[in-house]
Amino acid sequence: MAQDDGATRTVIMTVDDDPGVSRAVARDLRRRYGATYRIVRAESGESALDALRELKLRGDLVAVLLADYRMPQMNGIEFLERAMDVYPGARRVLLTAYADTGAAIDAINVVDLDHYLLKPWDPPEEKLYPVVDDLLQAWRAGDHRPVPSTKVVGHRWSARSSEVREFLARNQVPYRWYSSDTLEGQRLLSAAGQDGQRLPVVVTPDGTPLVEPEAPDLAAHVGLATTPTSDFYDLVVIGGGPAGLGAAVYGASEGLRTVLVERSATGGQAGQSSRIENYLGFPDGVSGGQLTERARRQAAKFGAEILTAREVTGLEANGAARVVRFSDGSAVAAHSVILATGVSYRQLAAPGADDLTGCGVFYGSALTEAASCQGHDVYIVGGANSAGQAAMYLARGAKSVTLLVRGASLAASMSHYLVQQIEETPNIHVRCHTVVESAHGDGRLERLTLRDAGAGDTEQVDAQWLFVFIGAAPLTGWLDGTVLRDERGFILAGPDLTVDGRAPAEWDLDRPPYHLETSVPGVFVAGDARAESAKRVASAVGEGAMAVMLVHRYLEQS
Repeated sequence: MAQDDGATRTVIMTVDDDPGVSRAVARDLRRRYGATYRIVRAESGESALDALRELKLRGDLVAVLLADYRMPQMNGIEFLERAMDVYPGARRVLLTAYADTGAAIDAINVVDLDHYLLKPWDPPEEKLYPVVDDLLQAWRAGDHRPVPSTKVVGHRWSARSSEVREFLARNQVPYRWYSSDTLEGQRLLSAAGQDGQRLPVVVTPDGTPLVEPEAPDLAAHVGLATTPTSDFYDLVVIGGGPAGLGAAVYGASEGLRTVLVERSATGGQAGQSSRIENYLGFPDGVSGGQLTERARRQAAKFGAEILTAREVTGLEANGAARVVRFSDGSAVAAHSVILATGVSYRQLAAPGADDLTGCGVFYGSALTEAASCQGHDVYIVGGANSAGQAAMYLARGAKSVTLLVRGASLAASMSHYLVQQIEETPNIHVRCHTVVESAHGDGRLERLTLRDAGAGDTEQVDAQWLFVFIGAAPLTGWLDGTVLRDERGFILAGPDLTVDGRAPAEWDLDRPPYHLETSVPGVFVAGDARAESAKRVASAVGEGAMAVMLVHRYLEQS
């Protein structure tokens, strides 16, 4: 159990499985900081995580986390890594013995470790307090205003309730979920003047009830920026996945007035990944949420504006300006634009699947729904990395996970390291040459009809959970008639625009298009939306940075 000595002050947390050491650390911290900070101690990683989640839901702040390295079940590095998802801004310290300094040094890359402290730390005036003083000063220099929790009242098998939970989770908005058939859920509905016929009902931190809110209204009420502060920028980045975030970081850091526009939540498909293990610099992997949050904070630090829940519907060239139009009729203009719209999962073409979306059939929602899958049989459609990452994550709590793969094996489309992990996980099963023929259920998914793609045989299986990770459909339909795209909708750029060395007819400049430049001068593309792109996080980030370099070249010559 976590223990604390107050209820209103910013928290310093210490975690050590040795009760004597735990009390000693807390005693020394309380003696120096107890008048200003609330000292919380825990004797296991799990209890500390539970305490952090409760603090987060209440909108409390955590400034510093001190964790012992040698704890059973969950060591200090593993705890700090998971704690980053809850409080990414908290400063992190690893308590370690001299023999473990190698692990502490490795942790600097894994969890952005701020300091490792050798035990014993006596005298604290020389070894402990100066370290914590510096970390508190660094923490106070950031923006760590408390965010009271949002309350969501909905039905477990309501598609709209699922969408709202997904939106809040992916945008790092703390919320508390209440089922509409519980006593507390009924109390909240009554207080909001609702009878539960229209769900979800979202109660914002200031007490405002929102009934079946659309994303822009919800975003505005929970503190997400939705309106640009200017009507003209040097650079508009459309899309907040790895390519868009990379472009925003490099654009803003190099002095361009930059605004990033995202229709749902930053991170894109990568932001929904439970574990990315082949991204440079993270030898033990990093969650998509962690990577996204770091990139978002980095872009904001350099001055980039980040707008959420803004759908772009049009792009026009108006002289030297590039005008981006939104679905509400407003617009913003810039000298240049980077299209980083990414891709979406293709819809499952099986009878019944559309009607059950959000009610047992989900697209890329593994992180949000994982807790509800505990002890259940789960099915996943797809054979690429996103499906494999979801399978590994869901397998932690599910009774079984079955991957349904149309092809002959996973090797053709999934990274080798993931294939190996899946083969070594006993409750993950792979069924090749298998497709979903239809989905069945009354208000929620109950059964699936599976078909052998070779022999044609079918069978029915009981199923409450189906996660779909198939294909990559570019989000470029709104660009029809503006920039040239290939037959699948991916954006053509640079050399792909030229035929026999000649630029397309729409091109009116003497020079050929730059490498990532589209058929509209000053409009660039980066990441998965580009034709023949690599469809990997690292390449998307690299293209975002490269696109900014080409924007500079364009601005210098225009």
